[in-house]
Amino acid sequence: MRTYSISNLAEEFGVTPRTIRFYESENLISPQRHGQARIYTPRDRARLVLILRGKRVGFSLIEIKEMLDLYDLHNGRASQLSHALRKFDERINALERQRADIDHSLAELREGRAKIEIMLGGLQSNAHASDAKRPRLVGFGLTPDHRD
Repeated sequence: MRTYSISNLAEEFGVTPRTIRFYESENLISPQRHGQARIYTPRDRARLVLILRGKRVGFSLIEIKEMLDLYDLHNGRASQLSHALRKFDERINALERQRADIDHSLAELREGRAKIEIMLGGLQSNAHASDAKRPRLVGFGLTPDHRD
């Protein structure tokens, strides 16, 4: 069976040895020990792949641990896959809500920016107009200023 050192895995996955030791302290991976040296198995490597993928898509370490630990049950893979499917659906839904919020924010910012450009153009072309007659930005709306 092939084994890996902490430096092998750190280099392969672009993480620090400290990161891998942290995952070990969180009981996400459990390498064998030979003296002070940690020896990682293909199982540890596979778990590290899943941990890093899970982190990349926004799962918490607790959620990742739940999914990984289910594999060790008597029906292992079926429970793990069913739980993972539910977690993936939850994450997809959360990201879609975030995307909708971001799209809404972008639309508001673009609208506000366009209005600011109009105001700026008006200020530059009407530099001689009195301040009382210039429009002003109120809540991202272009509103004439009627200060009398």
